[in-house]
Amino acid sequence: MNILVVLLISLVLLACGYLFYGRWLAKEWGVDPSRKTPSHELTDGMDYVPAKAPVLMGHHFSSIAGAGPINGPIQAAIFGWVPVLLWVVVGGIFFGGVHDFGALFASIRNRGQSIGEVIRDTMGQKAKRLFLTFAWLTLLLVVAAFASIVASTFGNTNAAGVALEGANLDANLSTAIISVLFIVLAIVFGVLVYRNNMNVGIASVIGCVGIVLIVFIGLNWHPISMSYKTWMYVLGFYILIASVTPVWILLQPRDYLSSFLLYFMIIVAVISVIGAALTGTGSTSMPAFTGFTATGNGLFTSGTVFPALFVTIACGAISGFHSLVSSGTTAKQIDNEKDSMPIGYGAMLIECIVAVLALCAVAYIWNDVNVPAEELKLGSPTIVFATGLSRMLGSFTNEAVQGIIYQMLVLAVSVFCLTSLDTATRLARYMFQEFWLNEGETPKDATGVRGVLANPYVSTAITVVLGVALGLTGYSKIWPLFGAANQLLAALGLLAVCAWLGSIGRNNKMFYIPMVFMLVVTLTSLVQTIMAKLRAGDMWSMIQAGLAVVLVVLAIDLAVTAFRTLSKQ
Repeated sequence: MNILVVLLISLVLLACGYLFYGRWLAKEWGVDPSRKTPSHELTDGMDYVPAKAPVLMGHHFSSIAGAGPINGPIQAAIFGWVPVLLWVVVGGIFFGGVHDFGALFASIRNRGQSIGEVIRDTMGQKAKRLFLTFAWLTLLLVVAAFASIVASTFGNTNAAGVALEGANLDANLSTAIISVLFIVLAIVFGVLVYRNNMNVGIASVIGCVGIVLIVFIGLNWHPISMSYKTWMYVLGFYILIASVTPVWILLQPRDYLSSFLLYFMIIVAVISVIGAALTGTGSTSMPAFTGFTATGNGLFTSGTVFPALFVTIACGAISGFHSLVSSGTTAKQIDNEKDSMPIGYGAMLIECIVAVLALCAVAYIWNDVNVPAEELKLGSPTIVFATGLSRMLGSFTNEAVQGIIYQMLVLAVSVFCLTSLDTATRLARYMFQEFWLNEGETPKDATGVRGVLANPYVSTAITVVLGVALGLTGYSKIWPLFGAANQLLAALGLLAVCAWLGSIGRNNKMFYIPMVFMLVVTLTSLVQTIMAKLRAGDMWSMIQAGLAVVLVVLAIDLAVTAFRTLSKQ
């Protein structure tokens, strides 16, 4: 495998997908730049806030990126680089991009409301509540998984309570203080842009200088040292506050600034791949295809190519979480409909590039990771990603540069997880509130028990308490169920947008193959997960098996309703 050739082919194919297929979708669906968007029509200073395209792109990209496009391809690499690359590129262009763009556009045309409201308009109130229940349960898994990942990169112990030492401890403590300072920097940026009307370009320069400064501080001064468990509680308190504050104070500016870290990470990764190739170390021993069945070693996934490959890669090709971000926060902030294609479709394809870079990283150090579990020293996808890319860079620089880039890459992944974490909490709050509301109602209109449950603080508190409690069991126990539930949510999102486009007389045939394929893949995976959890027999496995059963029943019921709607159309 030549990593430079793989990267170049991927970039060309993804660029063609955006320029030709993306534009065709916009034309078929009727994207109208002259039409007023919900951010202008319903401006409230809280959730509906018009955002400049670069700022919103940064928020959206940071929210959907998270750890998924890095973890998934690395864990699935056990099947070989060809199947991973094919699914990332083909899946991104024809599945994930269509899913994200469609969800964003449908929400814009439905007053910036969630996919649940879009479903109510086309399939009825029962279908809406089925979807909201499914989405909220999935978001609980997102909150649990990403809180656990962030706590693992902040704490002085791991999830099992084992104390960290040496370089791993220093990296965690640095990441923690830098992330805390990053939140302060984001608040300052938000005040400058939205309250003092500072030019975004000038504020961005100040923000980038601020990022460099806090990274320098964090690498040399890290006074905060807390355990994994303590950080889980602190993160719970943080997301409780962050999800009910106006988006301009923290969500928009923090995600926008963190996107610079992501762009930096991509640029460094591309330079590393090119440099390694030019110095003669760009070819690796990673096989093209290893077989239809794989056994994990603590880093890689286990199972058969179908459905394990498609569920494991997850966000690197398609993710149901993206439809919730698109319709939950992004649609409420988009300034012009013409921005929906670069933000909805374009951001997904950039995420595919991150997934390809993750594949290049694991391929570069293949001999170090393709070992028995007892010999594996790089047991985390984040560590594999940072190690692979920093070693590439080190092949034509020096050890000092390699060490700095390694820590920057670990920091970048942690920051993206944190952005996804509080975005997921805010989305879960929307879903929980909408479930208790009747058509045309706002949370302020609901009375009695419905009024209490629709209260933003109550709905957020319920989500945070349950999510953090589940996250305390550890990331590794949650991720398999999260992956399957997330992909099944993508199938339901495709069904919802397909039905909505059909109801307004627009071409929806591009959804048929993706939605059926994703339904079959994810239902198969969830059934396998249920059987595995039942065999395990411990309390948390039984709880997760029960949750998986609920997700399967909800999804089948909603899918039947959707197909009936489509057949009538």
